[in-house]
Amino acid sequence: MVGNSQLVSWWPVLCVRAQYYSSEACDVSICVTIPPETAMLSHGHCCPGFPMALRRALKDAGGTWGRHGAGQGAVGAACTSGRHCEVHQMIGNYMWDPKTNVSFDIGVNKESLLPLWWNGSEPLWVTMTKEKKNVFMYYWPGCEVEILGVRPSYCREYFSVPTDKNFADAISDALESFRNGSAEMAAVYYERIDVEGHHYGPSSEQRKSALKEVDKALSNMITQIKSKGLQNDVNVLLFSDHGMTDISWTDKVIELKNYINMSDTIQMKDRGPVVSLWPVPEKHTEIYQKLKVVEHMDVYNIQDIPERFFYKKGKFVSPLTLVAEKGWFIAESRDKLPFWENGTGKREAWQNGWHGYDNELMEMRGIFLAYGPDFRSNYRAPPIRSVDVYNIMCTLAGVQPLPNNGSWDRVECMLRNTAALAPLHQRSSCALALALLSLLAQQIWSL
Repeated sequence: MVGNSQLVSWWPVLCVRAQYYSSEACDVSICVTIPPETAMLSHGHCCPGFPMALRRALKDAGGTWGRHGAGQGAVGAACTSGRHCEVHQMIGNYMWDPKTNVSFDIGVNKESLLPLWWNGSEPLWVTMTKEKKNVFMYYWPGCEVEILGVRPSYCREYFSVPTDKNFADAISDALESFRNGSAEMAAVYYERIDVEGHHYGPSSEQRKSALKEVDKALSNMITQIKSKGLQNDVNVLLFSDHGMTDISWTDKVIELKNYINMSDTIQMKDRGPVVSLWPVPEKHTEIYQKLKVVEHMDVYNIQDIPERFFYKKGKFVSPLTLVAEKGWFIAESRDKLPFWENGTGKREAWQNGWHGYDNELMEMRGIFLAYGPDFRSNYRAPPIRSVDVYNIMCTLAGVQPLPNNGSWDRVECMLRNTAALAPLHQRSSCALALALLSLLAQQIWSL
């Protein structure tokens, strides 16, 4: 769950109706919907690198596939609310609110669970809960937070990286909850592929091994769907929140201390592709001038941040935003790089993969897959954006979507009967969303 995720992305999409489904990836989410139930699986990090089993499943059966990208928290919020990050306010994994002097450090501090950070937009599970529809969530970051005064019916909290067994058990539990009618939507988050990609690189054998384990779990999911008699009722959506690219700390680290006096800053948040900087007001211009000549990165005053990032209007955006070129890593100094433990018991190992770079880069784009009775067979659609996923999920869940930044026109081509589904939202159906965030792989075509 490291990295930044403030950029918007496009996803090329292929829609197919699946009889069998198997998948591996990096950061990906899957949403399965059963007319009446919807299951969503979400994974962090996905790009080229699907396993052969998944490719065969897509070719022989059905689903949708596409690409989108950038980072984790922001794109995840975009998928579940349909709003750009400058609207839903979840602009990254590390934020600071100058008004309250409170920080959001994902998975680290209790203050990150404050509604302050989460109430920018209403995610789908909150809408469904308000409508008395039961939503079960597994390891989904934020499911333990009271958002707009609402919590899901069930939340299995994220405390550490879910194991393969945790993942498989969550899927089984979610499917059983659909079968017995106790849940109408389920969401599962899985992160191992993302972690292996960070530690060893997106093309590493460790990441490929993790993908194969995910593939087994999802193959077993399809077997269970059949054994429970749900195969004609379930739609599955699989989507990722970002991609990943190789990084090198040998020669591609930008140390800010070499260019500015860090004591002239009030706060610095994050490290990597995107860094938020709050200079001492009287030092703002001086710091900007010094940083704008630094090679391999851009520095933006808040008003100059490109519109295409849908970022600069966010209330937690810093006065200066630093954006690195692909593969480059911004940090205060080398000794403050996010090292990890590699069995030595000491945090000294280098990271080899990262995400959060410009979403126009193909490596940053994620993927979207779907199959089920409501999806067209063997259909390849034009690219979609991360904010578009929300409208599909609402449609399959029978929920009226709230105002959002997504486009129905970009996604309706995927569905079989848009006449019945488009106004859709009048449908009475349950939603089962198994969200397996951070699963699908980075190197989709590398295996």
